[in-house]
Amino acid sequence: MATQQATSYQDTLSLFSNPDTLSLLNRIQRGIEKEGLRCSAQGIISQKPHPRGLGSALTHPAITTDYSEALLEFITPVFPSAHEALAYLEIAHRHSYKQLDNELIWPASMPCILQGEMSVPIAEYGTSNVGRLKHIYRHGLWHRYGRIMQTIAGIHYNFSAPEALWPLLHAADPAGSQYNAQGYISARYFGLIRNFRRYSWLLMYLFGASPAVCESFLSGRDHKLDRINQHTLFSPYATSLRMSDLGYQNNAQSKLMVCHNTVDSYIKTLGKAIGETVPAYDAIGVQDANGHYRQLNTNLLQIENEYYSDIRPKRVARNGEKPLQALAKYGVEYIEVRSTDLNPFMPLGIDVPQMQFMDVFLTWCLLSPSDTIEDPEYWRIKGNQQKVVMEGRRPGLMLDSSNGSISLQQWGLSLLDEMEALAGLMDKTSGFTFHRDALNQQRLKLADSSLTPSARVLAALEESGLEFSELTLELARKHRKELSENLAPDVARRWADMARDSLAEQEALEHADTQSFAEYLQSYLQR
Repeated sequence: MATQQATSYQDTLSLFSNPDTLSLLNRIQRGIEKEGLRCSAQGIISQKPHPRGLGSALTHPAITTDYSEALLEFITPVFPSAHEALAYLEIAHRHSYKQLDNELIWPASMPCILQGEMSVPIAEYGTSNVGRLKHIYRHGLWHRYGRIMQTIAGIHYNFSAPEALWPLLHAADPAGSQYNAQGYISARYFGLIRNFRRYSWLLMYLFGASPAVCESFLSGRDHKLDRINQHTLFSPYATSLRMSDLGYQNNAQSKLMVCHNTVDSYIKTLGKAIGETVPAYDAIGVQDANGHYRQLNTNLLQIENEYYSDIRPKRVARNGEKPLQALAKYGVEYIEVRSTDLNPFMPLGIDVPQMQFMDVFLTWCLLSPSDTIEDPEYWRIKGNQQKVVMEGRRPGLMLDSSNGSISLQQWGLSLLDEMEALAGLMDKTSGFTFHRDALNQQRLKLADSSLTPSARVLAALEESGLEFSELTLELARKHRKELSENLAPDVARRWADMARDSLAEQEALEHADTQSFAEYLQSYLQR
């Protein structure tokens, strides 16, 4: 197996031995995309349209929707500190609650009470061509996988290293001479992605918070879950049903192996899937007998976003480019971690210590050597992930490493030990002990699984005797109360202006279209 970064982890850490280079560790950038279903006061998925007071879901920079009209998505800008990112997310929630007409934001990843497939309204984005494309893409997801699967919520964590770090790493890396500047950045980000995939089971154990689900989510589906109370299904040692086959399942994609060894191999393998016709999707058809669109095309993936992955390399597209085109032209700009459950005990689903551990973990993945992943390791990684999402808290659970079988606790503690020096450097440059404190919080969870969010959810269900839907509804009401404080007048005006401007922008897009949608779609798919 080829090693893309020949510098050892210890040698890389030594690069931060002086104050100028050390300060780079305090300039990491992060942003959050946080989803949450709107539900009624009774905990039933909302049937109301996206509130006009939140602006346009198509064009608002901070508040949009994901699959469903009821599935809010809050997007923060990129910030140099976890505290700032979380503060922005809180303001977005406080603003939103003023517009929700007595509705709640469901605080768990697994959904509120659903009343069948058609109770999940598909998101609407207006009559512009780009708005119709987004809506029809979601129609395609419905016909391929059903609507209910798309009600699951999570947090996407966007991470990038400071620009000034790359020349430092490039110059010190014996393997760096084969790359130009951007090529090296992309190679290192793909090294991060491979390490993340190797060790993301640790995040599932530490932060997974979806061991139980309302039975309405699995109505009519086969499952092997146990029952607690009358309407709640659970798995006793599960950490994240959201990340299991019960969550983002996609049978057609089950044999899809996207290669993360290089930018080129990633683009080639993912691009092939985008162009590969699937007979079952061909049978669905692009349009029905009345000319209404059922999906964008009949390929394995309608667009890149349909590929379900726990981490993605990203580049902000320009001038109407598709994401893969932007990645091929300009290289990787940041990475998006997609495996984070909402913690239902937290008003925003995540807190600063978790974010600071994520920063340590992702920086460690970036700075550590990262061999390419060949087929045997690919299947070993997949097996470890499946074990941890379904059985992560099982006493004595063993995982498969390159050196043989090892207990989850032993392996997890050894990984935290490797991150210790990095966390110390990150604290040294910030003047606080936040990162080491966050690391120590995770050590406690490895020593005592009852401290994990998934264990806390099950304990709360058992102690209260409540259903999953009842317990989560209580938490939703509590969080709404915590987030009910009025914004400062100038802040409230700024968010009202953002909503108004986004509605005007959507209207302008609708008036500016000159192509028919059929022409627009053909042009888009041929890019």
